[in-house]
Amino acid sequence: MTVRLLTTEEVAARFRTSPATVRYWRHTGIGPAGVRVGRRVLYDELEVDRWWQSKVGGDKATRVHR
Repeated sequence: MTVRLLTTEEVAARFRTSPATVRYWRHTGIGPAGVRVGRRVLYDELEVDRWWQSKVGGDKATRVHR
C-alpha cells in the first residue's frame, strides 16, 4: 500500500482555501488530521478524502428534498 502525503499548501489548493485556513481547521479539530514530521505537517491523502466525504455525506443526510 502506497501512502501519498499532502502538504498544508496542497490540501488548501484542493479545497480552494488558504493554508492558514487549513492550519486553523487542524488547530480547532474540525479539519483533516495532520501528522507533524519535523517542522512540517503532512496529511494522508486518503484521510483527507475520508474527511471530505464525512462533510459531504453529513450535509446530504440533513437536507430536505422537495
